[in-house]
Amino acid sequence: MGVHNYFKSLSDLEKLLRCPGKFKYHEHSVASHSFKVTKIAQFLGTVEEKYGHEVDWRSLYEKALNHDYAELFTGDIKTPVKYASKELRELFSQVEEEMAKKFIEREFPEEYQAIYLERFKEGKDDTLEGKILSVADKIDLLYESFGEIQKGNPEPLFLEIYQEALQTILRFKEMDSVQYFLTSILPDMQHERFIEQSELNIITNQMIKDALKG
Repeated sequence: MGVHNYFKSLSDLEKLLRCPGKFKYHEHSVASHSFKVTKIAQFLGTVEEKYGHEVDWRSLYEKALNHDYAELFTGDIKTPVKYASKELRELFSQVEEEMAKKFIEREFPEEYQAIYLERFKEGKDDTLEGKILSVADKIDLLYESFGEIQKGNPEPLFLEIYQEALQTILRFKEMDSVQYFLTSILPDMQHERFIEQSELNIITNQMIKDALKG
């Protein structure tokens, strides 16, 4: 019992696979996703600072590292399902937060419970750090789905995930770090060699064009 169980649960995140139930050439765990999102968020925060924005690095790292811990209690839910409606997304968040709350109250000493209740909350808020997390999370999802499309995975879900991830990133197009991603990083992805390259590039370019017009 206690914090020992929390430390032990971190290894369980390595066994918790993302997008379960679908054929994939490369499996990704929630633990590896959290690490990648933190590294991506670090770069995006660096870009924001370069353009004169103040970044609360402690907040950003805590949000990025902890953002999917509650999936330990619910499992990973496929993005198109989880984001099918605002109501469904809010319901999933409520369930995750409630289960995380019970875990904290059961396992953490009382003097640390308030701290971890805050850390395990949904980090994608309206702060700069919350927005960076939202973008970093979707950039990693974009790369995960792109990797499957690149390898010729016939499962149509990955194209859906790719489009949803890019669509979310484009909602933050006013951010300097997102502009940097769109102009300096995404083009390199598009130049990678893969099956159905022209079709995916057409979809990508059209989505960016529509977003920028809006």
